[in-house]
Amino acid sequence: MHISYVGIKITNQYPMDMVSLVEKESGMRWLTEYLEKRTTAAEAVQEIRSGQTVYIHPGCATPQDLVIALLARSRDLEDVEIIHMKTLGMAEYTQPEYERSFRTIALFVGDNVRQAVCEGRAEYMPIFLHEIEGLFESGECPLDFVLLQTSPPDKYGYMSLGVGVDCTLTAARHATRVIAEINPNMPRTLGQSFLHISEVHRIVEVSHPLPELQAEPATDLQRRIARNVASLIPDGATLQLGIGAVPDAVLACLNNHRDLGMHTEMFSDGVIPLIEKGVMNGSQKTIHPAKLVAGFVLGTRKLFDFIDDNPLFEFHPIKYVNDPFVISQNRRMVAINSALQVDLTGQVCSDSMGTKIYSGFGGQVDFIRGAAHSQGGKPIIALPSTAKGGTVSRIAPMLEQGAGVVTSRADVHYVVTEHGVAYLHGKTLRQRVEALISIAEPKFRDKLNEFAYEARYLRPKLIPVP
Repeated sequence: MHISYVGIKITNQYPMDMVSLVEKESGMRWLTEYLEKRTTAAEAVQEIRSGQTVYIHPGCATPQDLVIALLARSRDLEDVEIIHMKTLGMAEYTQPEYERSFRTIALFVGDNVRQAVCEGRAEYMPIFLHEIEGLFESGECPLDFVLLQTSPPDKYGYMSLGVGVDCTLTAARHATRVIAEINPNMPRTLGQSFLHISEVHRIVEVSHPLPELQAEPATDLQRRIARNVASLIPDGATLQLGIGAVPDAVLACLNNHRDLGMHTEMFSDGVIPLIEKGVMNGSQKTIHPAKLVAGFVLGTRKLFDFIDDNPLFEFHPIKYVNDPFVISQNRRMVAINSALQVDLTGQVCSDSMGTKIYSGFGGQVDFIRGAAHSQGGKPIIALPSTAKGGTVSRIAPMLEQGAGVVTSRADVHYVVTEHGVAYLHGKTLRQRVEALISIAEPKFRDKLNEFAYEARYLRPKLIPVP
């Protein structure tokens, strides 16, 4: 195993006197420290003890070797608390056979932990994305270990967190111990994205592809929704795009726009064509002009290569990217987020199906509120009008019993389906109901109207007096 640093290969056989010479001649004073901290994944996780809390780098940066090594120690451990946002790959530590050893707290529920949360083996913490790091900084959620993945160090000894600065940079700086996988496949992203060799305690050299998230091709339904959303986006807008097929489909509808920018917690491969065509250049942005700002990416190798050492992109911790006050400083800020269900008064459920947790708060409320306070901003909730093969209306009389309200009715401005756009801000309940019924699936509109009359949202029709 070896890793290259600006043309120099460091191997296990590298003599220490030669290392000293390289340090002296290259100015890389961190080489000795690097070699002292280098170990295997199995040895690195030996330091973890029962009852401790371990944070795992999420998304496409999930440190696979370290997670596997931790899992191998399951018989030696009890009540180790694992905390993370959406990770990729298997999360076997949530399986029933490991329940005695590990307990997961999901800050955002991905498909790999969803069943464990619903069955009670793991827990979900509802929290605004921009507030997570405050738990680490205040000590309210103390971290014993952070397991993360970085790029190789540059000649100054700085490693980039690459595809995921997210909450991990802050977690690393407030944890007792930091274990880093160093992977040459991790892109070197710029901005507030670096850890120095001196800030980690153990180093594990790996060389494997990063986990990828492949976008599904857009359906005709999703393209119809996307066209309605795109009609609301002006030239010069700064975009936030949440997770899902609809936000990805919106990007494909923006080829004729001009001078778009981006300030978002995450983005995917869909931005590449817009950047290559010059549509998305950030030239009209108010803050960080000519820079595309994000906290992490969820995508494929094509995207990882595109952001590698690319000065167009700036990555920052989520506590900054998702701060509603920061977001609001972008003029014409357009936030596009999805939902599972919207009731007739405008309450939005995005994290659960009834009592069953499906995802999380994520950055939806952060950006809905930030865009609402932006000059010329537009907060948008976009969703299909139906679910379950068209048998259920997502525009519902009431949210399903047990469903959580992620975005309150007072926060909602635009709701978009394939049938049109409803604008709710500053509207009465009657006006909201009428607007939402107009974008519901037509076959459900009579029942929605019937409920609205019974609930007195709509005034009963008066019979004229002769």
